[in-house]
Amino acid sequence: MRPIWSGSISFGLVNIPVKLHSGTIEQRPELHLMRKSDGCPVKYSRVCRFDGKEVPMDEIVRGYKWKDGDYIVLEAEDFKLANAKKTQSIDIAQFVHVDEIDTIYFEKPYYLEPEKSGQKAYVLLRQALEETKTVGVGEFVLRNKEALVIIKPYGKLLVLEKLRYAADIRPLQALNLPSKNEITKAELNEGVKLINKMTKKFKPEQYHDDYIEYLRAIIAEKVKAKKTVERKKPSKKRAPEKVVDIMSLLKESLKNKAS
Repeated sequence: MRPIWSGSISFGLVNIPVKLHSGTIEQRPELHLMRKSDGCPVKYSRVCRFDGKEVPMDEIVRGYKWKDGDYIVLEAEDFKLANAKKTQSIDIAQFVHVDEIDTIYFEKPYYLEPEKSGQKAYVLLRQALEETKTVGVGEFVLRNKEALVIIKPYGKLLVLEKLRYAADIRPLQALNLPSKNEITKAELNEGVKLINKMTKKFKPEQYHDDYIEYLRAIIAEKVKAKKTVERKKPSKKRAPEKVVDIMSLLKESLKNKAS
């Protein structure tokens, strides 16, 4: 599996070299736009809305619309000034109990795989999180964007869960929500009975995206006579990695916190 990011988890003086992998798989088949008459693939062109002419990429800039018909043009230098500082470290700022974080903030999971030199420290962090029933909260830069994340144990794995910032959550005040006084005690009791009757252990594997499965079956039927060739991936040689004394780093970190 090819990582999308490589760096380290940092807490105290402990550094854990890791590789970051996407924790989700895109199940939807990749479809392309084509001309119906002859199957020719269709591409998008960047066209000016006013004169209909295609605009070369080197003439395109980004602008912010601040009122009808008026735009503020942003130059490359503006984006550099606003750009998050790239680091190769996921810095854990604090640890919190996971039930303190509402699931509305959860956005996307990623898998953290340790490098060879970081395996012991990886196990240490994983077991310490399990023991304390906490998760690590931190920030790092992924694809030029700053990301708020938690690191949590999941079996033998450490999962990095990307979170939404509080400012990204839409306020509820604009919604017309009913009060709890609109139902009777008897109605509530019946609702609770029904929920209790339907309550079972959650088994995610029993749920499937039927649309995707049917669509894949239709595609397979149409291309069953065709063959595909799998591309070979080049092998990579890796240099030997250093062994780190975790205990001394932990003791030094605790000493620094105490002072």
